[in-house]
Amino acid sequence: MKKTYHLCLSSGGEVMFRSREDFIRGINCLCLGAHNTGSILLAYVFMSNHIHLIARTDDPEKLMIRFRYAYNKYFNAKYKRKGKLGEDRFFKIELQGLYHLLTAIAYVLRNPVHHGICATPFGYEFSSIRGIFKKEFGWQTPESILPRQSAYRYIPSRSILPESYQMNEEGMILPEAVIDVQDVEHQFSTARSFIYYMNRLSGEEWIREQQQDHTDLPAITLESIEEGVKFHDINTMLRNEHGRANYNAINDLLLCSEIDNYLLPDYGVSSVYQLTSEQREMMVEMIKRKYYVSAAQAKRCLAIP
Repeated sequence: MKKTYHLCLSSGGEVMFRSREDFIRGINCLCLGAHNTGSILLAYVFMSNHIHLIARTDDPEKLMIRFRYAYNKYFNAKYKRKGKLGEDRFFKIELQGLYHLLTAIAYVLRNPVHHGICATPFGYEFSSIRGIFKKEFGWQTPESILPRQSAYRYIPSRSILPESYQMNEEGMILPEAVIDVQDVEHQFSTARSFIYYMNRLSGEEWIREQQQDHTDLPAITLESIEEGVKFHDINTMLRNEHGRANYNAINDLLLCSEIDNYLLPDYGVSSVYQLTSEQREMMVEMIKRKYYVSAAQAKRCLAIP
């Protein structure tokens, strides 16, 4: 019997997705992993160094193994890296009850806001949010759907793309093709209710609401959702929720692009994993001065533990 879970995988001290291509390949690996394990996805968001998802599955371990194996193989081959990508174990919370589920989905989709990437969840690309209430919000299916004969460039070799899985022109499987849209929309009831949950501030009201589920499970909070992410600051995340983030700051995706495309050629390598430990450490101060980023962000994008 399938149960519903919040699952989170953190990369630890490095970046899991260094380019748009990486995000797209990661999402595709998750979608195919869900299909191959008979799992049902309700929501997902891919951040630079961790992912969150809500899934109905009878084997969450198998789902995550399928995703991790396929993406790890791609990432290691592309960046000339060895070893397991991400922390040894993923984080798991079982979800029971309507408000438990609504809260978990809301916090997953609002993750880019909490991390200061964008002002609203609807502005983030690597999330399933635009597959929900498409008609009501006026989201359009891309005019250019990738032909199936071209789609296999964007999925692992020997994988089979289900007939119902459509890709945009960049090769990313559309969220509405894999998310159980009908179920998610039924849980939130209306598009207006969905907007409310996407913009509602964290607080005790969320906890009181979940008490109506009458389960023995602890309430979902921002702290519990982020427990699987090794590096996070709840106070900063709450300030970001109030719109106090600097949205002009360079994010991990842009910083990794600068490093990979403009800095690495000076060292005669194509990947940060080909740099020596000494070279990476020397680059930290230069990157901090040039791009006005923190040491933690510079080290993360240089894969310094």
